[in-house]
Amino acid sequence: MKLLHVVASLDPQQGGVCQAVRTMIAGLAEQGVANEVTTLDAPDAAWSAEAADPFPVHALGPGRSSWGYSAQLIPWLSNNLPLYDGVILHGLWQYPSYAVRRAMQRLLGHPAAVAPRVFVMPHGMLDPYFQRAEGRRIKALRNQLYWQLIEKTVVNQATGLLFTCETERRLAHEPFPAYRPRQERIVSLGVEEPPAYVPAMRAAFQARCPELAGRPYLLFLSRLHDKKGVDLLLRAYTQLAAASPATLPALVVAGPGLDTPYGQQMQQLAAGVPTVFFPGMLSGDAKWGAFYGCEAFVLPSHQENFGIAVAEALACGKPVLISDQVNICQEIAAGEGGLVAPDTLAGTQQLLAAWTNMAPADQQAMGQRARQVYSNNFAVKSATAKLLAALS
Repeated sequence: MKLLHVVASLDPQQGGVCQAVRTMIAGLAEQGVANEVTTLDAPDAAWSAEAADPFPVHALGPGRSSWGYSAQLIPWLSNNLPLYDGVILHGLWQYPSYAVRRAMQRLLGHPAAVAPRVFVMPHGMLDPYFQRAEGRRIKALRNQLYWQLIEKTVVNQATGLLFTCETERRLAHEPFPAYRPRQERIVSLGVEEPPAYVPAMRAAFQARCPELAGRPYLLFLSRLHDKKGVDLLLRAYTQLAAASPATLPALVVAGPGLDTPYGQQMQQLAAGVPTVFFPGMLSGDAKWGAFYGCEAFVLPSHQENFGIAVAEALACGKPVLISDQVNICQEIAAGEGGLVAPDTLAGTQQLLAAWTNMAPADQQAMGQRARQVYSNNFAVKSATAKLLAALS
């Protein structure tokens, strides 16, 4: 089997989709599936040399505007789609989904043409949160119009839709009319086994966050974005720190976005709390050192389709303190690998207080269960098997 993955970008700083694509390809490759990727990245992008992807990447150059228009994409797809057994379109609402639809229409218009099956993996982009969230009224209206003109056809004419969990599949039915996909399949999302802990990981993390000075800490590791609930976390932590500073672990808020207006606002919010640290984006040994060294991982997100960092924390044997808007919270709660509460200030305070009041033996036991939740639900091998079954 030979698959083409179509994604707007493979830049690691663009969030979880590009990481999900790489992990998916790694699992498929182990099963003998050939994978190639088409993106709208620049062929000489600075990050591409560091990524050193082991699969062919057809980087057609940056698209124009926020839509990502590319004059090269439709012709490239029209010429090359017959070379593949299947296509997985990752994400919606940008030019690549339109381009895949148009290229397929061209192919299907020729009786002798061989057209691959096309699967759409929304990665949470059909979540009703994006139509209901405050501050997104204009974008929500734009999406309604775009759905009627373009995306409805992309979704309904695809061979099938691939979801990471049951919650994502269920929520996709809510925001738009005439949502009638031919098939829906839950394929999970595999997260690679983390590298085994070595002391160099701790040293690399300490070099990025020397002010921590060996204190026990909670870890937030994600983009600094209002969707992630960083403000809730900092407000809840600040209030608890004022009430019981001796028992509360430090808080490490790691991830890209420090230089954005929101990131700067978050740093100002925590300016008076000496046990909050902002090391920026972590990768490699520093990232794994942060995971292995923390007491627990915390993410009070307002919307999280899957949460790769959540699964990575589980894989490291770390309990996760998450909101009930992280779509894999049901699996985590069922396996007792973490704590779940509403994505509110009170809910976030509840998470932090419940963790700090938990006996050390119970914290350790929860860490062991966290690892089991990962093995049962999010390991690459099991996710790859589900994906191959859906594609067959």
